[in-house]
Amino acid sequence: MKPASIRHFLNTQDWSRADLDALLVQAAAFKRNKLGDQLKGKSVALVFFNSSLRTRTSFELGTFQLGGHAVVLQPGKDAWPIEFNLGTVMNGEAEEHIAEVAKVLSRYVDMIGVRAFPKFVDWSVDREDRVLRGFAQHATVPVINMETITHPCQELAHILALQEHFGTADLRGKKYVLTWTYHPKALNTAVANSALTIATRMGMDVTLLCPTPEYVLDQRYMDWAAQNVAESGGSLQVSHDIDSAYRGADVVYAKSWGALPYFGNWEPEKPIRDAHKHFIVDEAKMALTNHGVFSHCLPLRRNIKATDAVMDSPQCIAIEEAENRLHVQKAIMAALVS
Repeated sequence: MKPASIRHFLNTQDWSRADLDALLVQAAAFKRNKLGDQLKGKSVALVFFNSSLRTRTSFELGTFQLGGHAVVLQPGKDAWPIEFNLGTVMNGEAEEHIAEVAKVLSRYVDMIGVRAFPKFVDWSVDREDRVLRGFAQHATVPVINMETITHPCQELAHILALQEHFGTADLRGKKYVLTWTYHPKALNTAVANSALTIATRMGMDVTLLCPTPEYVLDQRYMDWAAQNVAESGGSLQVSHDIDSAYRGADVVYAKSWGALPYFGNWEPEKPIRDAHKHFIVDEAKMALTNHGVFSHCLPLRRNIKATDAVMDSPQCIAIEEAENRLHVQKAIMAALVS
């Protein structure tokens, strides 16, 4: 039976602002003193349906630095393929059902991290986040979202980097530009969904800059952003004009994502993408900002999403943000087992 008090970390929107602030304070403390015993005698299963560099490294090391042990599993590679739909006659590739997987892992470990990207076939299905929700439904231990259709760990790492850069926990009044950038492939909207969510949660004046209305994010996240603006102050606007969006910006956060109307049918979208390569973050655009800071979740294709000059500028805090993944995830795990 699932404990009544179980708490997951699936989206920051599920957590109060006070709780998020407490996680950021704890993450900053872990950054000053990286070792602890909050996970002593504890274990974490890290379930990767997709590849990773920063996520796997930071979660494994973070668990170790707090005295715990991480077990990495890759269903379909070093673990059995898993079925997530109820009522399915399992005569295909999947060898076991999430109902058993999550319950068995819960008997072994104290937390479960899940990384599972969309299948890019049908957004109406992918937006249900069935893999993550399946683990959360059947597990009797806390579940952490290591990136599915949102990326809440990246959100906190991003905000911690901004707080460090500006020297304050209060980011209200900062002009924040979340800009689409070109990529040769249509990518997941997870980081864009999360950046929009956390920037509005922190009360910043947010501009979602994208080539055409087709690149506006799923209504769920636009609604979350509007709710956050109502509760936290700040503002939200959608723009397709590069110059006005960049002008006076304090923060430029870049990400590429596919247009949802073409989800699973990317060929008709490709000409639109190809026509907007000029959305690259370059020196001329950054010169329009208010000495703005630039960041990206990484990995980043240089001179496709942002130029070398932008990436190598002192105003780029992408490496600091990446480092902060380690610290915020330790804070999340410590909070979930406390």
